[in-house]
Amino acid sequence: MSVYTPAQVAQETGFSIDTLRYYEKIGLLERVGRNAAGQRRFSQEDIGWLGTLRCLRDTGMPIAQMLRFAELVRAGDHTIPDRIKLLEEHDDQVRAQIANLGERQSYIRNKISYYRSLI
Repeated sequence: MSVYTPAQVAQETGFSIDTLRYYEKIGLLERVGRNAAGQRRFSQEDIGWLGTLRCLRDTGMPIAQMLRFAELVRAGDHTIPDRIKLLEEHDDQVRAQIANLGERQSYIRNKISYYRSLI
């Protein structure tokens, strides 16, 4: 079984070491294993879970919802319908954000065209 240091995980996931500690402290990341010297050692499973958290965070999911999702995952397969509902709601929010960004981009492009027409 491969194990990874916090620095390796930070490099792999893009999370800072402080964020990794914080996520563990608040329960987003299950208690990380430690070596004989008490230093954190992350598993491949931890890295996979952090990839999920990265996706959720990067798409704007609030920490409270991320915590709820983590609780549901840890509670077992009987929570799959609840996980689907939570992710569908988040997907709707992401879709709205994308639409909003598309409108903003259109505005910016119109401004660019306008300014080009002036020179």
